[in-house]
Amino acid sequence: MRGVTGRLMLLDTASLYFRAYFGVPDSVKAPDGTPVNAVRGLLDFIDRLVKDHRPDALVACMDADWRPQWRVDLIPSYKAHRVAEEHEVGPDEEEVPDTLSPQVPVIEAVLDALGIARVGVEGYEADDVIGTFTGRAKGPVDIVTGDRDLYQLVDDARGVRVLYPLKGVGTLQLTDEAWLREKYGVDGRGYADLALLRGDPSDGLPGVPGIGEKTAAKLLAEFGDLAGIMAAVEDPKAKLTPSQRKRLDESRAYVAVAPTVVRVAGDVPLPDVDTTLPRTPRDPAGLDELALRWGLGGSLQRLLGTLGA
Repeated sequence: MRGVTGRLMLLDTASLYFRAYFGVPDSVKAPDGTPVNAVRGLLDFIDRLVKDHRPDALVACMDADWRPQWRVDLIPSYKAHRVAEEHEVGPDEEEVPDTLSPQVPVIEAVLDALGIARVGVEGYEADDVIGTFTGRAKGPVDIVTGDRDLYQLVDDARGVRVLYPLKGVGTLQLTDEAWLREKYGVDGRGYADLALLRGDPSDGLPGVPGIGEKTAAKLLAEFGDLAGIMAAVEDPKAKLTPSQRKRLDESRAYVAVAPTVVRVAGDVPLPDVDTTLPRTPRDPAGLDELALRWGLGGSLQRLLGTLGA
């Protein structure tokens, strides 16, 4: 992980280009009429993020596998409703809007030509790449994502916070432990246990029936963590209602495997990449060609100006 001496910014790239795609009108097109709203929107996002937060290092983290088999083996419903096509070998295809899919290779080519580190690791989601970079970082870390799952990495002592876009990336919710405690009653470490108990329909995680967000927060406040809650199920004196005790007891099989699925991996074999924020493009000629072909105009020029400033 070369280049990280100061503030590291990690982009949950797919989460951001999805937002750009839905936030920028599809009337934004290349000269040949191909929509490039996600490409230009993402470049505008990166420009604003670099301008406002001045990271020393930047990594665009990618989903090499958006639904890893090792997670599906533990919880078969994991992201199952988002599968467009199953494959015998390699990752299943995710349901993605027709005009977004062709823009992803363009995004990757532009990031590479700019010299912005782009990391995806086979068998892992971008969240896992982010979790591993965060664990290895020596300085403060800003994680930019529209996915609340990454709240579990928030750690005030290490200067790890999540920048969650509320409107574009001009309005970001700076998520630290104080914000998490006020909103959910847990800190970063407790967020994964909360999410696991409550479940998440958007990820196909069933949760424990009858245990919603507020109940999960109360149980975690009372018993400390998931292990403490499950130990309380065994203890007749523990303050659990009969229905809570019964539901937790019946969910033992889920509770045994869910932590591995819900918690981001911290041991992804990361490639050796230079994460330093580039001042000038790595491939100027290639970038000019991409700019011309895809009509990247002002979005690219503004980002180049910001990187060079």
